[in-house]
This record gives sequence, C-alpha cells and structure tokens, in this order.
Amino acid sequence: MQRRHVLLAGLGLTVSAFLPIRPALAKATGAPPYILGATAVTRVFGNGQRLIGVAIEQDRPVEAEALNPALYSVEGRTITRVYAATEPGVEAQYGHWIMLDLSPDDAAAQLFVTDGRTTTRHPAATTVTITPGGAPVTPESGPPSGPPDFNTIPRSIPTDAAVNLVVDNFLQDQFHDAKTGDTLAYNLFEPKDRDPQAALPLVLFMHDAGNTSPVIDTTLVQGLGAIGWASPEDQARHACLVLAPQYASQTVNDDSQATSLLDTTLHLLDHIAATRNVDRKRIYVTGQSGGGMMSIAMMVRHPDLFAAAFLVACQWDPAVVQPLARQRLWVVVAEGDAKAFPGQNAIMKVIEAEGTAHSEAIWDGTSDAATLDKAVAEQAAQGKTVNYSVLQKGTVVPPGQVDNPGANHVNTWRIAYDIPAIRDWILQQVKPG
Repeated sequence: MQRRHVLLAGLGLTVSAFLPIRPALAKATGAPPYILGATAVTRVFGNGQRLIGVAIEQDRPVEAEALNPALYSVEGRTITRVYAATEPGVEAQYGHWIMLDLSPDDAAAQLFVTDGRTTTRHPAATTVTITPGGAPVTPESGPPSGPPDFNTIPRSIPTDAAVNLVVDNFLQDQFHDAKTGDTLAYNLFEPKDRDPQAALPLVLFMHDAGNTSPVIDTTLVQGLGAIGWASPEDQARHACLVLAPQYASQTVNDDSQATSLLDTTLHLLDHIAATRNVDRKRIYVTGQSGGGMMSIAMMVRHPDLFAAAFLVACQWDPAVVQPLARQRLWVVVAEGDAKAFPGQNAIMKVIEAEGTAHSEAIWDGTSDAATLDKAVAEQAAQGKTVNYSVLQKGTVVPPGQVDNPGANHVNTWRIAYDIPAIRDWILQQVKPG
C-alpha cells in the first residue's frame, strides 16, 4: 500500500519524548517527522458497523506534544481521546501511531444503515485535519520540496486504509457443493493460537433475508450475530470457531420451505468440522429471522446435530417442530413482532405438548447489558432445556424509528445478540452421548 507522506515540522510534532534512541537521531539530524498515512478503525455494534477511530502513522514514535487533542479535527465527528499506539487501536506508552478515538454515537459514525429490508454501506474513510492555528485546510500528497510554513498551513490527512476490529479476523472463501451444485460464500473465524490437536466447538450463524447479498462480509458488518462470538472477550471465556455463510439469494420463505442452500449449508458445516478439528458434541446453530428459520429447519431434519440453538426473531410451521422438544434452545422474540411472536408461541405449545417444560420471561429491551445478563441468569436458574424470552412491546424500537411490527422484528437481533450471558449459556451446552 502506497502511503502519503506529510511533513509535520512547525506543528510541535517533533517526536522526541517517547523512545530513547530514535528521538536522539531525530534531534541530531534535525529531520522533521513525516506522516506515512492514516487508517480508519471500525467496530461492529448491534445495529451495524461504525467508524470509531483514526490512526495516524508517523515514521518515528510520537512526542507527547503530538497528543494534544486540540490539534486534530474530523468533520462531523467527536474526538473523545488521543493517545499513542503500536498499531491502530492498540494503546501503548511508545508507538509510531497517533490514535484518535471517535464517538460511536455520532450520526456520521454509522457505516451500515438498515431501512426495513434495504441496506446501505458507506465506505470506512474520513479525513483528519491537523491545525496549528486555525488556518484553512491545504491537502498534500507527498513530501514537500522545501519546508512550508506550517504555522499557517494546516494538514488534511485522508485515510488510505482501514482496520475492521474482529471482522478482519475472519477468512473469506467459497464452498462448491458437488451434491447440490450450489456455490456458497462463507466467513470463518478460527482462533489464531489454537492447539490444532485439541478439538474446538463451532458456532454456525445465519443472517436474515434483508442481508442477502453477493458481498461476502455483509453478514459480519450488519450486526453481532457472528461477530459477538469471535470478540476477544468471548474468546477468552469460550474459544470456538465461528462459521457465517453469506447467502446471495433467499434461503427460506414464510411457508416454511427451504431452498437447496439448506443442504449446501449443512454440507459446508460438515466440511469445516472435518477439516478444522471441530468438537462434534459442541456444534451450535443460531440465526436471525430467515437465519433462525433455517436453524429450526435444520434441527427438525437432524435433531441430533446441534448441542444447542439460539433462535432470534423467527418462526416455523408448528405442525413439524416436535423434534425441537428434544433440543436445548434459547429463543428471543419481540412482543411487537407480528410473525415471530405468535409463531414462537405456537412452537412453545407444541414443545409443552411433547412433555418438555420451558422457562418464560418478559424483558425490557431498553435494559443495559448487566440487567439483561442478570435476567438470563434468573431464567437459566430454572434449569429448563428450552428458554423463551420476550422483549416487551414498546421497549424494542429506538427513538427516531416508527414503532411497527417490522421495526420490532429487526431490532430484536440488535438487542439479543448483544447479551453475553446467552452466548455463554449456549456454549456451556454439550450434546449427550
């Protein structure tokens, strides 16, 4: 990657405070530091990917003066913190990077925007302005031929790269299924430091119909359905693989019918399990909306395949779901969801009729993570294999959105996949036998 080089003499960024060797060289030669480029930093939240920072790379360690927040601005964004880093997002006492944290709550932070079933992706790019005295911005593409007057000329630094936290840890590939003739794109997370001799659990996540796309990482940036399990915090508690197919066409419909992609997904799962040393007693399935429907269809067809399932905002034909009574399930729906709520009520009646009692709770969707984790613990303490959690009507749709069945539907997974305690419960389940 070709970097832009920007001379910073005169801005007070003379990089002499941190490391004992390089600053001495800088002072001896009188050479000013150069900016090598700027990298956008993104993170995925419950409602999609956001731009949360910019990392500015210098050719030598930064000086304390360079960490003055007043020097920097990003149009439309709030800079919350400035610090040194060894690489984008990795704070350190010494480093060649100046890290600017940006508020994720800024309107301009959102890179993945969903409006019903329409999604828009914005590029992970922005521009940082370094201003010595409030003068107008002057962009520069390379080292100047002579020293400009930096006391009057600010520098405009566009990002020329991006780091996508957690997302970048997934590999992308395609699976060609000789049995169905389908080709299925997929994303796979595997812990870098895993012992190849030790079998690990695997979580299969399937997205909703609204995120159907030929762009392979759509399922990763749309929300936390796949990303949550692969976060450093979750991996520290439960190391596992995460498999997230990206469907380019719809997989199921409201008549409880599935395309050949259901079989292709199962074949992909078997392929990954066989080639990546997966613990077959600890394979889990989860999905939102259409992905949850795919999960149910798989469990109906193969009742002994999964150790547990996390079903979010989904339903299926209650006439065929008797095998779910023998599964370990955590189900989350919104009371205001016109399809998933009555659909899951019907499924719970079937499960009860099969002789399996389930736990049930109503949650306030505006609760913070600690409160929802406590609610999960209280429900799990009942010791049931099937747990049904309903997000109370009026607590699911955030301000600024119309509170209708569709908004309740899509906001269910914004909340559900941001509850660590449910992910913990799922990964604690082990298939008997």
